[in-house]
This record gives sequence, C-alpha cells and structure tokens, in this order.
Amino acid sequence: MAAAKSPLHGRTAVITGAARGLGRAMARDLSGRGAKVALLGREEQTLAEVRESLPGESWCWEVDVTDDAGMARTAEEIRERLGPPSVVVANAGLAEGGPFAESDPATWRRVIEVNLIGSAVTARTFLPSLFATHGYFLQIASLAAIGAAPMMSAYCASKAGVESFAHSLRAEVAHRGVGVGIAYINWTDTDMIRDADQHVVLRELRGHMPPPARKVYPVAHVAGRLVGAIERRRPAVYQPAWLQATQLVRAAIPSVVTMLSRRELPRLIDKGSFDATGLLGAGGRADTMSGASNATDTRNSRGTDNTRGTGNARGAGSTG
Repeated sequence: MAAAKSPLHGRTAVITGAARGLGRAMARDLSGRGAKVALLGREEQTLAEVRESLPGESWCWEVDVTDDAGMARTAEEIRERLGPPSVVVANAGLAEGGPFAESDPATWRRVIEVNLIGSAVTARTFLPSLFATHGYFLQIASLAAIGAAPMMSAYCASKAGVESFAHSLRAEVAHRGVGVGIAYINWTDTDMIRDADQHVVLRELRGHMPPPARKVYPVAHVAGRLVGAIERRRPAVYQPAWLQATQLVRAAIPSVVTMLSRRELPRLIDKGSFDATGLLGAGGRADTMSGASNATDTRNSRGTDNTRGTGNARGAGSTG
C-alpha cells in the first residue's frame, strides 16, 4: 500500500534561519514531504547550498528578520514564485553567554531583536497569507522559556518573550482559522550548542543539569518531531517529550535554579574567568559580519533594497 501523502504536499512553507542547524534540517524534512520551501537567512551562499540539496521546489532569500521593509519585499516575492505560504516557521535565533553586568549592550540587544522582534516581524509579514490559506505559524521557543538559566540572560528573556507572544497571537487569530504552535526544545546538536560547549562556564552549567536535561539530541530527530507537529497543527510540541512535565512545576524552577547557582557559581569562578562569549555559532558570526557590513553600506542605511532571492525548481536556478 502506498504511503499516505503528507498534508504539506504542494503547500508553501517559509523558514527563517534556514541556512544551518534546525532551520536547514526542517527545510529538508518539509521538502521531503512535498512542500515548496522558502529559505530565509543572512548567509546567501549557505542558503544556496541548502536550496541545492533539497529534493523539491525551493527558493532562498538573504534578508534580516528584523528588517520590516526587507521582509515585506521577500514575502511579496514568495507569493509570486511559490504561492501564499500555508506554513511559517519563526526559527531565526541568536545566543550569547556571560555575566549580564559585563555584557556588551549591543550584543545583548541584538539577541533580543532577532529572537523576539524578528519573530514578531515574521508573523506580521506573513499573517495576510496565513489568513488566506488558514495556515499555521510555528514559533521556535526553548526550555529557556520555562526555566531561565544564569549567564544566558538575553537568550532566556527572548525565549520567554516569544512564548508569551505566541500565546497572545494564537488567541487573536484562532477565529480566522490560523493555528499557532510553540516548539519547546532542549539541547540540539547545532553549531550554536557546540560553540557554547567551548566556553568553560556554559559547558559546566550544562554539565550540572540532571542527566535527561543535559542530553544533546540529533538535529534531524528534532526537526522530524517539529515537522510532524506542523502536519498536525499542534498548539505545542515538546522535544524531548518529557519537557511537557516541566510546565507542571515551572513556578518552582526559578528558586531551584537560584539555589544551585548560589552553590555552583563560586566554584566555577575559581576554575576560570566568566568572559562574554559574543554571539555563538557560525550563524552568530555571520550576523556580526552582516551587521558590520550594513553599518558601512550607505545604500542600506538609506533603506534601499538589501534583500536577494535565489530560486531552484529541482535544480534549475535563477536570480531575482
């Protein structure tokens, strides 16, 4: 008997932060289930490599998710080339670590801008299409939305923010036939997590978590769970599944984290310095480079077009 066709077959799916990591893995899974995929991110060449690796129709756009005008232009091109999206995944994200008191204000702010403001810009940009298709918006959150950790203040604040944003958005758009889901994920094997483990304090903090909570999961496995939730329009998806139980005790988590931090942080201070990490992972470094480039690009500062779309229909490429 032939396998049942995915409900995503022939539909258009948009993924932000699609150049690597979870976004790349979700793009592969969505394309494998027959979806037409729009890849959004900051790294044109890497996005093109992802596009070329997908089995189905796909296009990619270099765009900053915090740029309202750039995202609007991108959304218009997606509708023209792939049709109105039925699925939008707000996956773009940054992280940095280190003591808040010594954190770089611009880096701290950038994490909030991309993770929280970027998710809101993504939703605002694509909601008209989701209204038309009665589609589904998936917000990538984290265990950090439920239980914040020391040395990750910007990341934890942003993930708590996107969780609250998604709850509010779901209540607003339910009567319009649009579903909103929240993905609570734990440690996933991406370059961001591998980079974090190069810093003693972050590695030690993860190492002191209970064994199930410090396990790192393969990115393809996590992506498969999330795409399955998209097919079912789940209001929430937990990866691993036991994360759902933390919702029952989340009121107690801050006190437990504070108690453990009071005991462990002095010991970690004796082992090494608490230096700021800067933006973590290859994606973080790409964002830093793009930001430096845009700061000196007078065309971009005047608000002219700084997005670029590259397409692929089963290997036939074109540039827009």
